Amino acid sequence: MDLKSKIILIYGPTASGKSYFAVQLAKKINGEIINADSMQIYEELKVLSARPFKKDCQKIKHHLYGFQSVKKNFSTGEWLKLVHKKILEIKKRKKTPILVGGTGLYFKALTEGLVSIPNIPINFREKIRSLHKNFGTKKFFKELLKIDPLVKNQINPSDTQRSIRAYEIKVFTKKSMYTWFKNTKSNYEKNDFYKIYIDFPRKDLMKKIETRTNEMIRNGAVKEVKKFIKLKVSKVKTANKAIGINEVRAYIAKKIEINEVIEKITIKTRQYAKRQSTWGRGHMIDWNKINPNGLKKFIKKI
Repeated sequence: MDLKSKIILIYGPTASGKSYFAVQLAKKINGEIINADSMQIYEELKVLSARPFKKDCQKIKHHLYGFQSVKKNFSTGEWLKLVHKKILEIKKRKKTPILVGGTGLYFKALTEGLVSIPNIPINFREKIRSLHKNFGTKKFFKELLKIDPLVKNQINPSDTQRSIRAYEIKVFTKKSMYTWFKNTKSNYEKNDFYKIYIDFPRKDLMKKIETRTNEMIRNGAVKEVKKFIKLKVSKVKTANKAIGINEVRAYIAKKIEINEVIEKITIKTRQYAKRQSTWGRGHMIDWNKINPNGLKKFIKKI
């Protein structure tokens, strides 16, 4: 199997062993690793984002980890620009780029291109939200179908978020959201990629998530959140969405005990893993699905 000429993509739910597998694969094929996780980009969120260990980063070169301040937002478009540069740099060194992470949108942008829909003013978006509130879900969707027939069979009528997005795009840009999607292209060909989806059995993954949550607490999650609080990060910044910040914050404020922190983080992480798996099943049909037991065999075959 010739993987050295490919751009390798590794996706899977949180705690599925993606980072470890990426390191083992990089050793075998002389690769370098690029981050494809939206929380591991933040400098101050090492423990909560489960960033790769320092020893692994010393063995294999890692890129786009911990380089962004939590005080700044970071878009998929910004990530994509940096990734294009890193892929070129790695290939120039005659090495293989290996992208690993659990942010499905990052992989979608890389393989399919990023939709270049113009920024829609916040006051305009608020008007559409008010319209939805006044109409109700059913009537709003009927009105959406009138102005944009292309959404038929593409959006579930009960999917409020996507319905509102489709409506505002059509009214503001005069083009359907799906016309924008159709005209979007990747910088790469399909054959440039080798795509791996780590298909972790749900029952085993749930246990692993609980173990990892306990490890995070032992490895300094509380200390990390204390530092985060001192930074006074604006509530609108994306870093606030990191699982564990609110739970540990409540513990620091003496509102809950540490065992409750562990329980809450574990539940939230399990829910997140479920969403990641749902994304994978829906958007990664053509990916090579490998279960954890097959990862070692995969590396041996190369």
